[in-house]
Amino acid sequence: MPMEISATYENGVLKLDSPIPLQEHQRVKVTVHEEISRAESSYGLLGWTGDPEILRKIAEDDEFGVLESP
Repeated sequence: MPMEISATYENGVLKLDSPIPLQEHQRVKVTVHEEISRAESSYGLLGWTGDPEILRKIAEDDEFGVLESP
């Protein structure tokens, strides 16, 4: 049964974020995908065709309040 588990790589070892339902010494195959940021995963959703630097400046501008939460 395929599972997707988050882990952190530390000192040459993958440390799982939570326990997984496997038996001791059970063999598995592991495929590693680097986690990407929310910005990278949502890139292109706005349909913005302009300069990414301009969009960043707009998002960070206090006048627009885009980064402020309600």
